[in-house]
Amino acid sequence: MNKFFDWIQNKLMPPLVKVAEQRHMRAIRNGLVMTLPAIIAGSVFMIVGNIPIDAWTTFIEPYVPMIDGATNVSFGIIGLLAAIGISYELSQEYKLSAASGVVLSVMAFMITQLSDEFTISPDNFGSGGLFTAIVAAIITVEIYHFCVKKNWVIRLPKGVPPAVGNSFAALIPAFITLVLFWVVRVPLHFNINAFFQTIFSPLVFALNTLPGIMCYTLIVSLLWCAGIHGDMTLEGVASPIFLAFITANAAAYQSGQPIPYITAEGFSSLFVNVGGTGATLTLALLMLRSKSKTYRQLGKVSLPGALFEINEPIVFGFPIIMNPLMMIPYIVVPLVLCASTYIVMFLGLVSAPVAMVPWTMPPIIGPLMATGWDFRAAIWSAIEIVIAIVIYYPFFKVAEKQMIAEENKNEGE
Repeated sequence: MNKFFDWIQNKLMPPLVKVAEQRHMRAIRNGLVMTLPAIIAGSVFMIVGNIPIDAWTTFIEPYVPMIDGATNVSFGIIGLLAAIGISYELSQEYKLSAASGVVLSVMAFMITQLSDEFTISPDNFGSGGLFTAIVAAIITVEIYHFCVKKNWVIRLPKGVPPAVGNSFAALIPAFITLVLFWVVRVPLHFNINAFFQTIFSPLVFALNTLPGIMCYTLIVSLLWCAGIHGDMTLEGVASPIFLAFITANAAAYQSGQPIPYITAEGFSSLFVNVGGTGATLTLALLMLRSKSKTYRQLGKVSLPGALFEINEPIVFGFPIIMNPLMMIPYIVVPLVLCASTYIVMFLGLVSAPVAMVPWTMPPIIGPLMATGWDFRAAIWSAIEIVIAIVIYYPFFKVAEKQMIAEENKNEGE
C-alpha cells in the first residue's frame, strides 16, 4: 500500500497537477465557469416548461415556444460566452487589459463563424463552436501578449484616460489577429469549426463510453485520495466536452429526439458523486449512528454540507486522504455507481441528463430535475445511496472500532 501511495505522490500527481495549474488550462477552467449562469438559467426555463403534470402541461402548452426561446438563446451562445470568459481570464493571467483581450477574442471567434457566403452564421455560437472558442481565445490573447512583450503597441502620452490608452495599445494586436483569422477562413476557405471538432472527436467519443468515463472517475478519486481536488484538476479538459453533451441533450429533449449522450454534465456530479466525490454523504449518515463520539460529532457537522455535495469536512476530517483503509471504498463506490448508472441509462431505465442544475443540488432532487422530471432518476439516486452505504459499511465499522479504541485509551490516561 505504501508503494502505491508513493506511486501516486511521485508519478501520477506531479504531471496532473502541472497540467491543471498551467495558465491556459486554468484560464479554460475559470473561463468556462462564466457560461454556467446562462446554461442554468436556460435549464430552469426548460424544466418549468416540461413539468409532467397534466394540468400544468395543458396550461403551459400555448407558451411553450416562448419558453423554448429563452432556452435556445441561453444554450445557443455557450461558445461565444466561452470565448469571452477564457480570453478574460488569460488576459488577467498576463496582466493585460482584460476588456481588450475579450474584444479581440470575440472578433476572432466571429470570423471563424463566417459561412461560405461570408456572412455570419450563428449555428456554432453554441456548443458546436466551443472548441473553436477555446482555441481562438488562447491564440488571440497570446498574440496580444506577444505584441505587448515586444513593445509592438501604440502608446499614448500619460494623462490619456486608461480606456483610450488600452484601446490604442490593442490596435496592432487587433490588426494581426484580424488578418490571421481572416486569411484562414476567407481566402483559404478553411472550416475552423469542423477542423477542431475532428481533432477533439476521439476525446469526445471516449468520455461518452463506459471505459472512458470510468477512467475519468478513477483518476478523480485517486487524486482526492492524495489530497488533490480531482474534479477541479481534470475540469479544464473535461468540462468543454460535458457542456457540449448537455447542450446536445437539451436540444434533443426539446425536439423529442433520442438523447445522444449519457455522460453529459450532471452525470458525474449528480449520479456518481452522491453527496460529494466518493459519495461521502453515505459516510455522514453512517457516522450519525456511530458508537464513536468523534464520528457522531463529525457526522452532525458534515451532514448539512454533504446534502449539498460539499464533502471537504469528511474528506479531511474522517479522514479519507492518505487513509489506506478508507481509500478502498472511496475509489470503489464511484466506480460502481458510474458503471451501474451508465448501464441503466444505456438500457433506457433512467433518462440521461438533459438540463443543467447546480452541482450543489441535493441527491434525489438534483437527478430528478436534471433528467427532465424523470421520477426513475430520483428512485435510482435513492438506490445509489443504499449501494454506497452497503460498500462503505464494513470499512466504516473497522475504522469505528479503531476510533473507539483510541477514545477509550485517551479517556484512561
